[in-house]
Amino acid sequence: MTSRVLALAAALVCGIILICAGLAGAVFTYGSAAGCASALPGTAPPAGQPPAGPPSPSGPFPAIGRWDATQVGNAATVITVGVTRQLPARAWVIAVATAMQESSLRNIASGDRDSVGLFQQRPSQGWGTVELLLDPVYAAGRFYDKLVTIPNWQTMPLTEAAQAVQVSGLPDAYAQWEPDAVTIVQTLTGLTGGSIGPAACNVTVSPEGWTQPVHAKPGSGFRTPQRPAHDGVDLMAARGTPIHAASAGTVSRVRCNAVDARTGADWGCDRDGDPELTRGCGWYVDIDHPGGVVTRYCHMLTHPAVIEGQPVAAGDVIGVVGTSGHSSGPHLHYEVHVTTDGSHDHGRGSAVDPVWWQAEVGAPLGA
Repeated sequence: MTSRVLALAAALVCGIILICAGLAGAVFTYGSAAGCASALPGTAPPAGQPPAGPPSPSGPFPAIGRWDATQVGNAATVITVGVTRQLPARAWVIAVATAMQESSLRNIASGDRDSVGLFQQRPSQGWGTVELLLDPVYAAGRFYDKLVTIPNWQTMPLTEAAQAVQVSGLPDAYAQWEPDAVTIVQTLTGLTGGSIGPAACNVTVSPEGWTQPVHAKPGSGFRTPQRPAHDGVDLMAARGTPIHAASAGTVSRVRCNAVDARTGADWGCDRDGDPELTRGCGWYVDIDHPGGVVTRYCHMLTHPAVIEGQPVAAGDVIGVVGTSGHSSGPHLHYEVHVTTDGSHDHGRGSAVDPVWWQAEVGAPLGA
């Protein structure tokens, strides 16, 4: 593994994912229901160019089961490329299992006919040059490029999704590696249980066009006597639970708002906040809806999966539950703002009780 590849894998997988160890629930899981697709599709690097990585770190990856440190390092690279493209964890499992079958997770320089690299991609079939395909970052990116074009890849059996990309002479061979791929992804990322399977999102949209941002019971309520400045409701979902756009609209804000209460300095949103030491919403998203309605989603775990100006449908995954900003534990702080003049006011004066609002639009919280 080259130092650049090791750097990208270690710096991103360890620096971004492993700090979130212990993720639970349906993390980055998208199924067949409307709005379950990844909010941001993968994007290819510039033509003929692999993505650049950060400076090289020190230390090898651990062996996991039958897979040695080099093989696990290559799997980490594959996962990292999926993370940087904001693809769901199901994509990482499919990609890792595919590389297990094709190369035993080794970056080999030769194979059947002109096949090379982790995925045994062939230059003669348009995958790229030999030099590029021997770069695990580039090779993984090319795999994901093809995977996301396969209809319903998120919910089909792993071996079918892998075969649709690889067109192998052994179309059923990929299935045997799914348990090992799941183990490696779980070990490197902390994702557990059904979080990396092909489960459906279980999104139900009301006749009024609304859904619950997460299926969770409300905790701290709207402007209670104990918290009169609390302009939303806290939905007590597990770290990593997908957050859905409550209704169709346009993303108007994607921001990190986390300040050190002691100094006023930037606290940062790529780490947990604190109920005493941190102020602000952490990673958050605002969506403008027709009729002057705005919804806000705070304390996300990582950079949201949407960008400003992006249209979203009810149920689209926009991020995952975390505890960034002013927060004592994982939950979604959810706000609704309503104006009578059709403007999209994001300020305190337009906030209404989300419990009341969601009941009015046929998608009661906690249901």
